[in-house]
Amino acid sequence: MTAVLVIVGMGDGNGLAIAHRFAKEGFAIAMIARNQSKLQGYQDILQAQGFAAHYFIADAGDETAMKSAFAELREQLGNPEVLVYNAAVPRMENVLNESFETLIDDFKVNVAGALVATKAVLPGMQAQGKGTILFTGGGFALYPSPDFASLSIGKSGIRSLANILGAALKEQKIRVGTITICGTVNSADPKYNPNQIAQKYWEFYTAQNPEIEVIY
Repeated sequence: MTAVLVIVGMGDGNGLAIAHRFAKEGFAIAMIARNQSKLQGYQDILQAQGFAAHYFIADAGDETAMKSAFAELREQLGNPEVLVYNAAVPRMENVLNESFETLIDDFKVNVAGALVATKAVLPGMQAQGKGTILFTGGGFALYPSPDFASLSIGKSGIRSLANILGAALKEQKIRVGTITICGTVNSADPKYNPNQIAQKYWEFYTAQNPEIEVIY
C-alpha cells in the first residue's frame, strides 16, 4: 500500500514544497485546508507531474471539521504514515492591542489544531507500529515579538507541544518533531526558500534518531 503524507494547512510555499519532496519518494499526498479552490489548484499541479494527490476541506481551528476531514481521508486512503501540521495565523498585532477573542481564535489554529490532527492519525500509527509527526515551528518561539504577539505565543506553544508529544510517544516508535524556521520564507532566499526547508522535513523523516527540534 502506498504511504500517505497528510499536510494540514496546505499552501503554495512550504506546503507545496513538502508535498513535492515526499511525492518524489513515492508518497501519496493528502492536503487539508479551508479553501477548496486553492486545494484544487495544488492537486492539479501535483497530478500534472504524475503524483497522487487528494484534498479534504477543513479549517485547522475547527475541531469538528478536522475530525470529519481525517475520517474521510482514512476511508479513502488508509492511515497516514506522516503528518505535517503547517497551519498558522501570521497576524501582525501588537501585544497591547491584542484581544481575548482573537488570541483564542488564533491559538486554535496555531496550536490546538495540531493536537486534534495528532489524535486523528495516532491510532493508525500505533496500529502500524510506526509514524512521523512534524510541526512547522518558527523563530518567534525563540525570539518572541511584541508586534506578532499571537503568532509568538502560537509558535512557543507548538514547540512545547512537540516536546511533550515526543516524550509521551518515544516508546511507541512514533517520532515527533518540529522544524523551527528562523527566517522569512522566500523563494529567492538561498536558505529560506521552500525547497530547502522541505528538505529538512525529509531529513527528519529519514534520520535514524532525529532530535525533536530542528532549528533552521
